[in-house]
Amino acid sequence: MIPRTLDGTLRRALRTFPVAVVTGPRQSGKTTLLRHGWSATHRYLSLENPDTRARALADPVGFLRDNSPPAILDEIQYAPELLPYIKAAVDADRAPGRWILTGSQSFALMQNVTESLAGRAAVLSLLPLAAEEMTGSDRLCPRPDDLLARLQAADDGTRPPTTTAGWLLRGTYPEMRSNPEVDRELWYASYYQTYLERDVRQVLNVGSLSAFDRFVRLAAARNAQMLNVADLGRDAGVTAPTARSWLSVLEAAGMVYLLPPFHANFGKRLVKAPKLFFLDPGLVTFLLGLHSPEPLLRGPFLGPLMESAVVSEWVKLFRHRGLPPPLSYWRSHDGLEVDLLIEWNGMVHPLEVKATATVTPSHVAALQKWRALVGQPDVPGTLVATCDAPCAVAPGVRAVPWWWV
Repeated sequence: MIPRTLDGTLRRALRTFPVAVVTGPRQSGKTTLLRHGWSATHRYLSLENPDTRARALADPVGFLRDNSPPAILDEIQYAPELLPYIKAAVDADRAPGRWILTGSQSFALMQNVTESLAGRAAVLSLLPLAAEEMTGSDRLCPRPDDLLARLQAADDGTRPPTTTAGWLLRGTYPEMRSNPEVDRELWYASYYQTYLERDVRQVLNVGSLSAFDRFVRLAAARNAQMLNVADLGRDAGVTAPTARSWLSVLEAAGMVYLLPPFHANFGKRLVKAPKLFFLDPGLVTFLLGLHSPEPLLRGPFLGPLMESAVVSEWVKLFRHRGLPPPLSYWRSHDGLEVDLLIEWNGMVHPLEVKATATVTPSHVAALQKWRALVGQPDVPGTLVATCDAPCAVAPGVRAVPWWWV
């Protein structure tokens, strides 16, 4: 099994809470993580199994009695009726580590968890593999401080787990990474179709899946761009409220992330719209119709795809540690923009992303302006690029390879 950062976070959570809820998109590795890492201490039951689900729904009290904790209930969204009974069991015995619940449709799942298990459960999110996990190393970064420090460290000789094109085309889902024989096009086509046919139909009353499919593909074309929901809905042929509802489902399913704008005002009019990012580069390249390195590396989508992949890595860094991502971007109406701002320990760390191996001072002009404007000249700026090793670009700004993120 590929070591996952969330495993350590889950173990910490279950030393405090009686229940842990692990959400995340399909195929992100939830079942593998729990069956391999927790089978010695917890009984495993999948509510996706029709027989198991039927017993749970017909007699919740008897089902929980016969499958007493510590236990794992996989895909709990198929039997949300169990949650009030789990709440009653937890109220009777609040010993930590009793239940682990998982679910893929986090929108519906979290509504039920909030109503039934508020204050009793740690809620964690497992996204596809981070770059640090793709190496298969047991040395996963334990804290954001370590990764921020690494951005300023000397070259430690590490090399990428894959090529830039391989990172963007094959994506970060565990099955795609663990088995190079898996056919990329067939896997993503099946994954996406399953998402449409199962998850979307269960969460949304979508009259036409083809309309939703058109909406998703148009959203993919806007990857790493500022989001205008009204324009996206109009192009997809739906109303702005419908577009907003559909977008919330993509977000809850772990397919997209909305990066908020930085909240501080430095005497300039600020852009207030979030930026839209797909969290898995393989899925967004598939939706864009990119299937081989040549058109990817020479086409117009390379820059946005690199930016999206880097933002995704920082989202995973925090979510896999049970933390809300303290991330934003900044752009003024006069053209100053910083791709990613990381707020940590009272400081704002700026990052720019460029799809280039040849870095020049012109690539970091926005970072230099930002450092002067924000009044934190001692906070280093970082340019994430396709270079082979870290190097200084300008005073206080250095370039690092993309896999260092």
